[in-house]
Amino acid sequence: MKVHFTETVLRDANQSLIATRMPFSDYEGILEALDNAGYYSLECWGGATFDSCLRYLGEDPWERLRKIKAKVKNTKLQMLLRGQNILGYKHYPDDVVRKFVARAVQNGIDILRIFDALNDFRNIEVAIDETLKQGAHAQGCICYTTSPIHNLDKYATMGKQLEALGVNSICIKDMAGIMGPQEAYDLIKALKSSVSVPVFLHTHSTTGLGPITYAKAIEAGCDGIDTAISSFSGGTSQPATESLNYAVKQMGYETGLNEKVLKEINDFFKPLKAKYVDSGLLDSFVMGTETDALVYQVPGGMLSNLIAQLKEQNASDRLEEVLAETPKVRKDLGYPPLVTPMSQMVGVQAAINVLTGKRYGNVSKEIKSYLRGEYGQAPGEVNQDLVHKVLGEEKPITIRFADTLEPEFEKIKAELGSKARNDEDVLSYIVFPQIAEKFFKEREERESRTVTYSIIKKQEDPIV
Repeated sequence: MKVHFTETVLRDANQSLIATRMPFSDYEGILEALDNAGYYSLECWGGATFDSCLRYLGEDPWERLRKIKAKVKNTKLQMLLRGQNILGYKHYPDDVVRKFVARAVQNGIDILRIFDALNDFRNIEVAIDETLKQGAHAQGCICYTTSPIHNLDKYATMGKQLEALGVNSICIKDMAGIMGPQEAYDLIKALKSSVSVPVFLHTHSTTGLGPITYAKAIEAGCDGIDTAISSFSGGTSQPATESLNYAVKQMGYETGLNEKVLKEINDFFKPLKAKYVDSGLLDSFVMGTETDALVYQVPGGMLSNLIAQLKEQNASDRLEEVLAETPKVRKDLGYPPLVTPMSQMVGVQAAINVLTGKRYGNVSKEIKSYLRGEYGQAPGEVNQDLVHKVLGEEKPITIRFADTLEPEFEKIKAELGSKARNDEDVLSYIVFPQIAEKFFKEREERESRTVTYSIIKKQEDPIV
């Protein structure tokens, strides 16, 4: 049996350790080696990469994808898509979702890993359908969590639902690294006996369980795992590619990975890691093991955000109170998995409850939208007193929220006019309007400066 390896250094490892601040120029020189290492896929797009390219790095995320595709000829390129949320923090109309998926595939994406934060699969149906129509690989996700309402039977049912939607494979997404080895073994066994498509596992090293969880998952028949090249592994990132390759081979499985090329890749990223450490971009905090996540189920990225928010409020000493409040808020909301955007929403509300001294005295607009049903169906029973307090006599939405939204792609495209050079620009604007508009303006200024410099340089060149 062969175990497939997905390398995350270009996306999730980068996102988990340095908030997705790695510019394309930093890793352009190693793309050919990554392509020749024998990976099943390279996760290189989606998640927070899109936002960070526009907001912080001055890069067009679509152009980044095309540049990667130009150098990666043999290995599948993979992205993470939040279903009806696409890469933003609200639901978008179906026409926008379809257009985004189509353009992602046309610009180079081969595998779309598609999830919904609530495991409400109504919110990923359209993205899956369009992925299949575009001839790409649709990987449907089950967001893993533990609670009184989550069990093996529930997850096995989710697997069957995803298979019925036509997915090419299923990924169990353990975003907080809270899945233990026995849980992984039992869950993989349950899924493998209930579905016929390949099953992949994604976890993090946050709690230190990652490597042994992967080992037991593989024993149970897991078809593929996510790892990060060792210099960008561990902590809130994924377990190390080289270590897992070594262990999995000892277990008697094939991986298809080339150890010499893996060393070349790691040697390339080592000085980059040192650079990020020296600049303060890579904080030692995220490289550690946080076993508190086993109690609070707080993903590493969410924990970092909470700490930053409390520092801004001069309330760092109240972190333990906020962490203790987090599972209480989660229970009130019907036990949603703590994954984007729910992790941010639950964390912010827990902090508000603690800092104001009054539970739900002030409710964030995102939580209000959640209680209205705009994010989908809660996994479990929501605190009805809270619903009544926030909504009054207003009835929550029970249909798929996207069914209430009018098509908007062509409308926005007409409004943007010459500001948008192509459909990709329109999509960037729809998902991140203010950030994209600022990027468009700065792009024009950069290009204008380049043209001016070229003209001056040409005038200064001596006539031969």
